[in-house]
Amino acid sequence: MSSFKRKTLSGRATLPQGTRLSPFSTSTVITSTGIPSLDDILGGGLPLSCSLAVLAPDHHSAYGELVQKYFVAQGLASGQKVCIIHDESLRFAREGIWMAGSNPSKPSQASTTEDADDERVSQHEDKIKIAWRYEQMKKFQTTVSNSLNGDLCMAFDLTCRIPTAALDAAQQSAQLIPIDVDISEDGTTGVIEQIEKLLSNGTNAHAVRICIPALGSPHWGDMQPSTVLTLLHSLRRLLHRYTNACASLSLAPHMCTDTWGGPGWVQKVGWLTDAAISMSAFGANPSLSSLFPSHHGMVQILTLPAPHTILPASDKYSTLRGLSSAAGAMGGSGENNLAFKCMRKRLIFETLHLDLEGGVTERRTTPSSNAMALDASMVHETMPVTVISTEGRKDSRATVEIEFERSKDVVSDAHTRAMADATAADSVPAKPKKPKKKVAFHSERPDLYDF
Repeated sequence: MSSFKRKTLSGRATLPQGTRLSPFSTSTVITSTGIPSLDDILGGGLPLSCSLAVLAPDHHSAYGELVQKYFVAQGLASGQKVCIIHDESLRFAREGIWMAGSNPSKPSQASTTEDADDERVSQHEDKIKIAWRYEQMKKFQTTVSNSLNGDLCMAFDLTCRIPTAALDAAQQSAQLIPIDVDISEDGTTGVIEQIEKLLSNGTNAHAVRICIPALGSPHWGDMQPSTVLTLLHSLRRLLHRYTNACASLSLAPHMCTDTWGGPGWVQKVGWLTDAAISMSAFGANPSLSSLFPSHHGMVQILTLPAPHTILPASDKYSTLRGLSSAAGAMGGSGENNLAFKCMRKRLIFETLHLDLEGGVTERRTTPSSNAMALDASMVHETMPVTVISTEGRKDSRATVEIEFERSKDVVSDAHTRAMADATAADSVPAKPKKPKKKVAFHSERPDLYDF
């Protein structure tokens, strides 16, 4: 009888609620961020004992805070403890999103009806535009569906707000823990002390989520780059000590570029966090908005989590990045460019791609509006030149009109020489026409010709 026994799941410790083992490493426990496509980029989800930093440098949008609202809603829906560090933590929680159908109201019902109508219209348009032989083919997918993480990630609706009863119940049961930022004292040190006190008093039976929606906002006072880096390092040290907690934070827009923290600032933020992404919206660049009308911004991956391995799990299991064996027929097709878009009901991350015919959603028979606007911005002037020559039998020429095009600001030497040659040809007098010879044929005398 063999002395070796296979390990079974019964011998393992019970996982916290709302978590599961990573498919890449059995020693890593992951939880969802609330966005299935972001979980795919991270390799299945955010591992416990890791931190996620979201950089959104656009001042005209709040995509970074939107990711944090997904993070908070996922924690409350999964029964995990959620700690919000904000100047108005309860207000931020009330503005959070929730699952569709859990809080029915007239606006949500109207939006559901409108979405159903939009889907029917889009399906009807697809049937009209697509040939019948392609209707049974699988549609081109640019993102991942929620079916992959259905047991881990909830389906949230941006049009639904978290019920007040659920929020009050979470606060009474100490599931929701607000921590306000005090400007009078040293904000960073006090926040780290409160987080450490919270984690030390808890147990490993429940996972703890720490959310910082706007790190570096005016409510944090006048923060320096060294202060932010110290806070990130201290938070990462606490998470590595308490393995049942994870954190997600967003930096203020003015702190998301190298102009604030100096050269290499964004790279330093990636070094001091386990995972970091940058969401650069197209709001400040109208040319990119017109070039990619189906997306709202670009996504750049700065750091990926790898708590117990050398390589991150995303390199093998991410579908959107395109490095996994399932993404390409030859064991991976190379890393894809990523983008994001915020629709009426959800925020998704997907592969960046051009639309039909190189960025055109419909077949055109006329130049695009972008090309016409580009041509209108370039002012040109034309110089008509006429060349007239004689019409002889051996030297017959037609009348030719040539228009030289040049910019008002810059006139090339080639155009100048062409003008001079055309003017010289126009000044040469035309040769006189030679009369045509006439021949008369006499039928009675075929041997005589009269010229």
